Amino acid sequence: MTAQPAPSLTRLPLALLLCATAPAIATAQVTSLNAADKPAGEKPAIMSVAPKGEGPTAAQAPAGAVGGMGDINLYPKRVVIDDRNRVASVGVYNKTANTGDYDITIADMMMSADGRLVEPASVKDSDPTRARLKGASEMVRWSPHRFTLPGNESQMVRLMARVSPDLPAGEYRTHFSVIAVPPGDDGLTIDEAANGKQTATGIGVKITPRFGISIPVIIRVGETTLTSGLKDFAVNSTPEGQKLVRITITRSGTRSSFGDIAITAPGAPKPVAAIKGVGVYTEVDERTVTVPVDPSLDARFTASGTHLTVTYTDDDYAPGQTLAKQDFVVP
Repeated sequence: MTAQPAPSLTRLPLALLLCATAPAIATAQVTSLNAADKPAGEKPAIMSVAPKGEGPTAAQAPAGAVGGMGDINLYPKRVVIDDRNRVASVGVYNKTANTGDYDITIADMMMSADGRLVEPASVKDSDPTRARLKGASEMVRWSPHRFTLPGNESQMVRLMARVSPDLPAGEYRTHFSVIAVPPGDDGLTIDEAANGKQTATGIGVKITPRFGISIPVIIRVGETTLTSGLKDFAVNSTPEGQKLVRITITRSGTRSSFGDIAITAPGAPKPVAAIKGVGVYTEVDERTVTVPVDPSLDARFTASGTHLTVTYTDDDYAPGQTLAKQDFVVP
């Protein structure tokens, strides 16, 4: 999709921005330096090490926000668009005191069985998971595409889904990413350095990390179905002695699952282990997750022979509803 000049959108006071509480799987990354990481018309990304200026301590992030390695938070943590409303908004919050420039991109990503999100181009055409991916990047328009955001302020980005009337019912997904634009351009590009061009100081290449964060944008068309299950339970320990519960979440139907895992034991004053915002997307039938055991609990609650109950609770389509529940005995 070709980026069009974005109309100016008013920055709203933080208190006026809507914050959703439904968690989502978010990916924080140092973005790769390729054509997908920069807007059309820019020079190739240069590599430089350019730390940002020192500033006061960051303010409190908005409730329900997801943060990453960089200086921004996004909220809500995920976007779901359905037949009733094809418009949504994402708030971008600069949690530092420094002004920053940001690019907004939309791109399809695939989930692997271990929960990682990868680019479809990195997966072989013969991989059945790739064939099952229902991308939505071509359906979504957004504005603005780039903006400058002062420290401790927020910017709303508007999303609109254009769904063809003959699109089959089901769930389609893409990913909304905000990438920090490095300040300045006082070095050589990789191509310039490779061709022998010199700078005034004789230093040819610099490295500039571009930090980014992503959230899923899910578009549901018509009626969707979901059946979830739990299997393959195990309790392991790390070399440092931290106990972990490994679980495989299964999924079938035309809708992804998204919710919270809680593991309880008889007599325990609180869950033995818990994790929020676990999703299984439609291109995979199952996903394995590892949940750390609460170290403050007595070890007897995860000892061999203990009965544990794993509950997967919806935090998406019908919040609070039990998606799956299963008992198992620690080996």
